[in-house]
Amino acid sequence: MSTTPPPRATSPTGPDPAADGRGAEDGAFGWLRALGPRGRRAFGGAFGGYALDSYDYFTLPLSMVALAAYFGLDSGQTGLLTTVTLVVSAVGGALAGVLADRIGRVKALLLTVTTYAVFTVACGFAPTYETLLVFRALQGLGFGGEWAVGAILVAEYAGARHRGRTLGAIQSAWAVGWGLAVIAYTMVFSLAGDDLAWRIMFWTGALPALLVVWVRRSVRDAPEAAAARERSARRGSFAAIFAPARPGTPGLLRTTLFAGLLSTGVQGGYYTLATWVPTYLKTERGLSVVGTGGYMTFLISGAFTGYLTGGYLTDRLGRRRNIWLFALLSAVCVVAYANIPGGADTLLLVLGFPLGFCMSAIFSGFGSYLAELYPTAVRGTGQGFTYNTGRAVGAVFPTTVGFLADGWGVGGALVFGAIGYGLAALALLGLPETRGRELA
Repeated sequence: MSTTPPPRATSPTGPDPAADGRGAEDGAFGWLRALGPRGRRAFGGAFGGYALDSYDYFTLPLSMVALAAYFGLDSGQTGLLTTVTLVVSAVGGALAGVLADRIGRVKALLLTVTTYAVFTVACGFAPTYETLLVFRALQGLGFGGEWAVGAILVAEYAGARHRGRTLGAIQSAWAVGWGLAVIAYTMVFSLAGDDLAWRIMFWTGALPALLVVWVRRSVRDAPEAAAARERSARRGSFAAIFAPARPGTPGLLRTTLFAGLLSTGVQGGYYTLATWVPTYLKTERGLSVVGTGGYMTFLISGAFTGYLTGGYLTDRLGRRRNIWLFALLSAVCVVAYANIPGGADTLLLVLGFPLGFCMSAIFSGFGSYLAELYPTAVRGTGQGFTYNTGRAVGAVFPTTVGFLADGWGVGGALVFGAIGYGLAALALLGLPETRGRELA
């Protein structure tokens, strides 16, 4: 029998793009078509999980003023609610990463979504500040793991050509969940008194239960990546991601240390803003519930656009250049936003868009970059650990702002978040460029 391959289809101008699949991958949504049916279902599960993860997270910052009044909290205590969520999320993210390498991406995704949904609802029943603190910490276990697991699931379906924009689209789900939370906040706090409204916000965190049912029935791990993971004897090994370089063996210790620092800087800056901007708008700028929601709309619209644009640029410019560019722009925007003079509310409104754009565009390359830095057998462990350790250490930033706010005011203290973006730029000096790298 002949083994000669059939000739490729041609056109008058050369090979037919459809013959090698490239034609289907062109255009604005070529990255989505390139995933194939299974990959698109995985994308839907990861997108929905991250959007609802974001929704459940923002129930706290949006309710913070009402919570502080209900329990009689100062700025440091309210900041601690965010910090404990993010610190415990490091544990949850690391554990979820190990589980993703050992039991599979989809099973780990289901566990994380269920965990953050259950404990978000429990927060709405908290009788005391201490109980709320415990429930919020437990919510962090699921919150920390969802992004890393979902991002890896989709990254292993995506080809190198489109991986940046595909994972950038996953990141945009955060803005979608954030926007839904602001809509819910505006409706709930307009219809119910503050003492009940914050509880209702947490109770709406039960929405992810519907996603769990769908993911369990429809989504599967990428077959080739699952087979490669199963063949490794060291899958899900913390020892592997901390192995130093030896002659003939590159090791992953350097990668893990610098990736953790990168994550710390970006998330320290981001969570400073995500946590304190609603309070800043309401207490120092004197905006109403509806007014705060309107201003947040500009910020979130910028964030959604930034995620998609950053995903495109991380494929065009490379992972490192994209992060460097938006680290600089984010720091500039933070300083400018925090120093808008009193009464310049139109400028405050307009500047919210570029602020949201820049602080989100820097995240777009994270899913592809971290996935490409680690081999398949420890991809979940490496990505889960570095992303969420950075989130935990970066959590010091919102708490620091909370304590500084008592003396500097919230607006003055927000400038502290710009330091995080400087750390991110510094961390890139120790990491390689990975654009175009295939995932084994």
